[in-house]
Amino acid sequence: MLNTYFRVIVGTMVLLSVVLTAYVNLNWLWLTVFIGVNLIQSAFTKWCLLETILQKLGVKK
Repeated sequence: MLNTYFRVIVGTMVLLSVVLTAYVNLNWLWLTVFIGVNLIQSAFTKWCLLETILQKLGVKK
């Protein structure tokens, strides 16, 4: 279940940042970059802040 929530939240954030970049300001692209870098670092460190937050909210693995 955690994986499903994680994918939905991250996908929504990426799409939101792309829409904001297209219609508001080019600087919103930095949000997409941040999300991508966070995903890469979590692959190496096996730690992700979003997973920690979701677990504290009671989402089961």
